[in-house]
Amino acid sequence: MKKLLVAITLTALAACGGKQEKSAENAETPTVAEGAAANLTPEEQAGQEIFDGKGNCYTCHKPDAQAVGPSIKEIAKIYKEQKADMVAFLKGNGKPIVKPEQYEVMKTNFYLTKTFTDTELKSIQAYMYSVQ
Repeated sequence: MKKLLVAITLTALAACGGKQEKSAENAETPTVAEGAAANLTPEEQAGQEIFDGKGNCYTCHKPDAQAVGPSIKEIAKIYKEQKADMVAFLKGNGKPIVKPEQYEVMKTNFYLTKTFTDTELKSIQAYMYSVQ
């Protein structure tokens, strides 16, 4: 059982938390349509940079489609509706409210999100709320 859990965790880390090299052949599509970034506030833009950059969140979360994890729109909608604290969740202090059955996969990324400042986490939240 432990070997299975370790294998699942390592697979999740490789899929969601590991850095990927970008090449001309393997270029990632930005999470926001070109031109839309100009409409973001500075806080939202900082959040997008973290989301797409050092957070590497884009590997599992797409704007409006289920990927490894739920879409940004779905996450933002549920957090807004439930008036939940996304920052606390990203610190590893909140309960999973979006796709709780996928919590073990997301939990493997707390090693990274716990290193972010409150300002960085609030920027990620602002960016996610801006995706419509």
